[in-house]
Amino acid sequence: MNFLEAVMHYEFLQKALLTSVMVGIICGVIGCFIILRGMALMGDAISHAVLPGVALSYFLGINFFFGAVFTGVVTAIGIGYISQNSRIKNDSSIGIMFTSAFALGIVLITLMKSSTDLYHILFGNVLAVRPSDMWMTLIIGIIVLASVYLFYKELLVTSFDETMAQAYGLPTKLIHYFLMTLLTMVTVASLQTVGIVLVVAMLITPAATAYLLTNRLSMMLFLSSGFGIISAVLGLYISYRANLASGATIVLVATGLFIITLIFSPRHGVLRKTISSRKKRASYS
Repeated sequence: MNFLEAVMHYEFLQKALLTSVMVGIICGVIGCFIILRGMALMGDAISHAVLPGVALSYFLGINFFFGAVFTGVVTAIGIGYISQNSRIKNDSSIGIMFTSAFALGIVLITLMKSSTDLYHILFGNVLAVRPSDMWMTLIIGIIVLASVYLFYKELLVTSFDETMAQAYGLPTKLIHYFLMTLLTMVTVASLQTVGIVLVVAMLITPAATAYLLTNRLSMMLFLSSGFGIISAVLGLYISYRANLASGATIVLVATGLFIITLIFSPRHGVLRKTISSRKKRASYS
């Protein structure tokens, strides 16, 4: 049975495909702002910081969304507080907070003796997505996309020139923590598909690929979402056909798209730069 027939016949593949596509879209959109703000490390930090919240949610028997968002936002606030009120720089405060939060999550899961859940949280299992997880991902996706649409101008200005944004009277710190909240929600939505370990790749790689192709944020958002969708669909197809881990396969497809774009990008591609440099050397000789 080929992939399309399997999608038509099996409900679990339908849920997996829909969830993966939505994750590809929202990771692509939020990833653009993370790339432009030079906050790739923050994306890594938040993705790891949600683990203790997930563990506590399992322990309390509540939806892991609430615990994960809480610990993710607390970690973002902690990173900002340390970097603003001590000699410790931002990258160091990120390293301190996300490693300690991740370690706390592992300890909590070990105490609960739930290593199976730990594996799925870390590496994802999109083929085992429950209906509740799928609907939660869709709701998070709608909230994230609506937020970006409504506050696009504020996010645009603060991403490119924070000093000018402050001169305009924009609450830059509030916008920063608002973006961190959206980032946490996207991370939570991605747990079932790619897991905590690989979610930062889906946040950064499609956005970085789009960044090589355009200088306009609006176009970058659409391209990044498109690369996220292609990575999700093609990765799920390959994982189904070759019986591979779905999350890792999705990330490898995204990486492959980045490498192709890095080489052949008409503006910033390695091939174009090589040809241009050879032409310059030939003209001088």
